[in-house]
Amino acid sequence: MRLRVLQVTIWIGILVCTVGCLKKKSSPYTDYELSETLRYSLGGEPPTLDWSKSTDTTSSLVIRNIMDGLARYDFSGKSVEIRPDLAQSWTSSSDKTKWVFHLKSVQWSDGKPLTAQHFVEGWERLLNSKTGSEYAYFLFPVKNARAYNEGRMKDFSQVGVRQGEKGELIVHLEKGLSYFPYLLTHPSTFPLRGDVVKSRGAAWSEPKNIVTLGAYRLTRWDHDKALILEANENYHGRHPFIKKVIIYIIPEEKTILDLFLSGRLDVAPSLSSRDLIFLKNKKEYRSHNILSLYYYGFNVKTPVLKDVRVRKALVHAVDRKEIVRLLNGGQKPMKSWIPEGIFGYNKNLGLSFDPKKASSFLDEAGYKDRSSFPRIKLSYNTTADHKMIAENVQSQLKRNLNIDIELSNQEWKTYLQRLDAGDVEVFRLGWMADYPDPDNFMNLMTSFSDNNHTHWGHPKYDELILKAMSQPSGPKRKVLYDKAQKILLEQEVAVFPIYSGVSHILVSPRLKNYPLNVMSEVFFGDIQFKSEGE
Repeated sequence: MRLRVLQVTIWIGILVCTVGCLKKKSSPYTDYELSETLRYSLGGEPPTLDWSKSTDTTSSLVIRNIMDGLARYDFSGKSVEIRPDLAQSWTSSSDKTKWVFHLKSVQWSDGKPLTAQHFVEGWERLLNSKTGSEYAYFLFPVKNARAYNEGRMKDFSQVGVRQGEKGELIVHLEKGLSYFPYLLTHPSTFPLRGDVVKSRGAAWSEPKNIVTLGAYRLTRWDHDKALILEANENYHGRHPFIKKVIIYIIPEEKTILDLFLSGRLDVAPSLSSRDLIFLKNKKEYRSHNILSLYYYGFNVKTPVLKDVRVRKALVHAVDRKEIVRLLNGGQKPMKSWIPEGIFGYNKNLGLSFDPKKASSFLDEAGYKDRSSFPRIKLSYNTTADHKMIAENVQSQLKRNLNIDIELSNQEWKTYLQRLDAGDVEVFRLGWMADYPDPDNFMNLMTSFSDNNHTHWGHPKYDELILKAMSQPSGPKRKVLYDKAQKILLEQEVAVFPIYSGVSHILVSPRLKNYPLNVMSEVFFGDIQFKSEGE
């Protein structure tokens, strides 16, 4: 999503079949390995293409290429700008509490026209607690949206979104929000055909059933093997330069790299740190900073982690710089929750590496005898880098506190299920900016955010975030975020930010205009093949 995790996941499973399909002439994908087809790879199956429910960057990449929203980002300038997409234009009241979106004349992939009612249907589904969306809180600025989601209001017609008499979408907010259109770039806010979901049930997002509005159509999904996208003839915008895209699901990083180097893939979208030493000098290598953070979260319901002194000890005992040196990929150690490059960043906030303080806090918590410290479990999803970081943290905690922790890893789908079930103690996650505003990071840790897996909540923190939302970016807003970060990172220590990210990829020389931007947005329709002689 940006969604909640920064990663391309590694799955264990169908490697033999997938690689075999790439090599055999009788492959069912032979027609998609021709020169006019972009060949991409993902390390794991998208958990879902239901944009009301998706939470991860793997799903988001596919969804953003088959669906559009009211607005999208423009990365062509020096800064990230926003422009209309399905909206022709929009206006707001002077206090930014009322927004009116005038829609383009657009057809769904089945030929039916887009209406404002499709946004109303999509937002109702997102906010309906039965859907179980972790991104429902994105629409909480809308009048009565939170009350409806929490069951305190049963009548959705009282929520501040409706279709106007002239077909426009009218939205009323609880408080003025100058950056409200930025929220509408997120897939969770995209329109939805309620008739399709109702008639086709849980399988509505399969290729034979799904109805979309994006530059590409999903024409094939061989689960755990590949997805195939083809240009949408009814697309409202500029038609894609590349007409076909095949996205292979390849579980192992080494296989992705080998296939790219042998010319069988056009993009290797995520490189492990262990490969950077010899890949950095290749002409295909690209890297760029991204608005993201890599962090560990503490499940504060875990008996030993209920004690904030224990949480402080764990954070003080780990040197972020050591982790970044280990990765050697240009990452920046960070103590703050808002990453550098976004308004509100403050390098002076957060807990620093201090083994003496760490030991003192653990003593105060009653563990002077380190052998009495319970064995806690650090969980992460399976990739080489996540494993390397977890093992380093395990080593530092042994070295600096003389305590042992257990490591546990799972493939992405299983890992998400464990997070949702609360079956974790210390856990790894990442966050990529959904929109370039500090609210996107700070809102994540509110008590009403379903993306907050720590089970931590603080009334004062929530109050500060809600107040900051309606403030223009300036000194007053920054003070609010500074206060909130001190609660989160220094007083309560619900999370442990480790570093801000860098994207490392390989791009085939036959491509041009491959997108490199601070939010890692990849729109296949913008990519072109080079002509002969280029």
